[in-house]
Amino acid sequence: MNKYNPNIHHRKSIRLKGYDYSQAGLFFITICVQDRKCLFGEIVNGAMILNDAGQMVEKWYRELENKYPDKKCNEMVVMPNHFHCIIENVVTVGADLRVCPYDTPNQSIITPPVSIDAPPVSGEHKGSPLHRAVQWFKTMSTNEYIRGVKNLGWEPFNGKLWQRNYWEHIIRDEQSYQRISEYIINNPKNWNNDKFYNQ
Repeated sequence: MNKYNPNIHHRKSIRLKGYDYSQAGLFFITICVQDRKCLFGEIVNGAMILNDAGQMVEKWYRELENKYPDKKCNEMVVMPNHFHCIIENVVTVGADLRVCPYDTPNQSIITPPVSIDAPPVSGEHKGSPLHRAVQWFKTMSTNEYIRGVKNLGWEPFNGKLWQRNYWEHIIRDEQSYQRISEYIINNPKNWNNDKFYNQ
């Protein structure tokens, strides 16, 4: 085993610098299956038909609220080889759920893929960091998928069920929320034009 070398092994954080991911807010999350293999069902006539594995993924998303009481599970869709959802960080009554840490509230920032094991942002945290909740979801769904492979004949995956990182977009306002919600709802209808399309 190679000795740790910080010049080789250090993984740069690709989270949005200065943003507190435990604060109130709405986040559009996309997680892809490793190698974009279609493991969760198929699109038939513009509708997503979940297989048992796809139903399992949906179940663990809903369980996030039980594991993390400060999280609310909003719109979601399990696609054949990826998963979209909107996760809300919940705080006390009266707070703005689309808070912006900058002085430009109309600015829309799309962040690059997020490393799930990046260190938390320093400062006072108001809830559990988003990356921790996503990591828990990926771990629990992976463990159950492995059981499905061993006991139920589910299709095996190569190394990891999910890709290492995930895509995240901080939702800044109501218009953005509505646009992303519609995108999630209509994703199965637009499968043939989806950038993750893979038959």
